[in-house]
Formats: sequence, C-alpha cells, structure tokens
Amino acid sequence: MAIHTILKMGDPRLLRTAQPVQSFDTPELHQLVADMEETMAAANGAGLAAPQIGVDLQVVIFGTGAPNPRYPDAPVVPRTVLINPVITPLGDEEDEGWEGCLSVPGLRAVVPRWRRIRYQGFAADGSRVDREVEGFHARVVQHECDHLMGTLYPMRVRDFTRFGFTEVVTPGVAEIEKN
Repeated sequence: MAIHTILKMGDPRLLRTAQPVQSFDTPELHQLVADMEETMAAANGAGLAAPQIGVDLQVVIFGTGAPNPRYPDAPVVPRTVLINPVITPLGDEEDEGWEGCLSVPGLRAVVPRWRRIRYQGFAADGSRVDREVEGFHARVVQHECDHLMGTLYPMRVRDFTRFGFTEVVTPGVAEIEKN
C-alpha cells in the first residue's frame, strides 16, 4: 500500500470526467482501493475519489465505520467502495451542510445536497452495491461522486457568505485538518 499525494484545487486533472472501470476483481483495482484507503486514513478524510490522487477512474471510497474527527458531530458512515456509481435523488428535498475537501484544504462552505438518495454501483470484486441513504451519508456520497464528474464543492456553493477558512468557521476541526 502507498499514501498518495492528494491533488489540490487548480490542478486540471480534478476537472476531468473519470472513466468507467471495465474490469473488476483485478490485482490492480484492489491495489488502487488499498492505496486510496491508506491515503484517506492518513488525511482523516470522510471519503476519497480516485481522481483526487490522479487516477482517472470512477472509483470512490467513503466511511470508516467509526466517527470521523473532521466531522465530529456527524453519524458514522459504513466503510464503502463504490465503483461506476449512479445516484438517484429520492424526492426534491435538499439539506444544507458544511463541507470540506481534501483537495480544497483549509476551507469549508455550506453546500446544498439531496437529502435522500439511492446509490448503485459495484464493489471492487464486482458485486453490486445498492443502498438508500439520507443525511450525512448521502452528503458524503454526493460529494465524492462529484469528483468523478470534475466538480469540486465550491462549484456548488450558493451563498458565499457561508464560505471561509476552516480555522474561522469550524475552529475545533482546523487543528485536526493540519495533522
């Protein structure tokens, strides 16, 4: 396993549309997932998309099955590998919530997201993933899947009066993000 450098906003590779995975249960795919998990853990991330480490594939991981120090008040999200995802909103209701991103360090903003979604795709072994979720879990999935379309959360901000430096808007989290 290896910890990869996480690309930062401004790198044009983050703006590309990722390609679908064609082959499942391969040593290369399992290695990519293992590297992503190690990279996400090292950064205390809630999720990570393959494009964030320069890999142009539709692979996201999220959740750890434990509380996330960057989102201390959020419910636990189960560890998930999601490949070639499809997200379907379940209703029109949106929630607004603070988001940060490993590719946009030191900043946070209030971002609107669908409150309830269904996500479908595949695990690394090719088995199907199909879940209906809401709240923080739904937010994390939407955030990570945005990376596969070349979208970073600041592109979704509607009110820039609620966009700022982590040390100002969520000071307790700022120290965790520095480590």
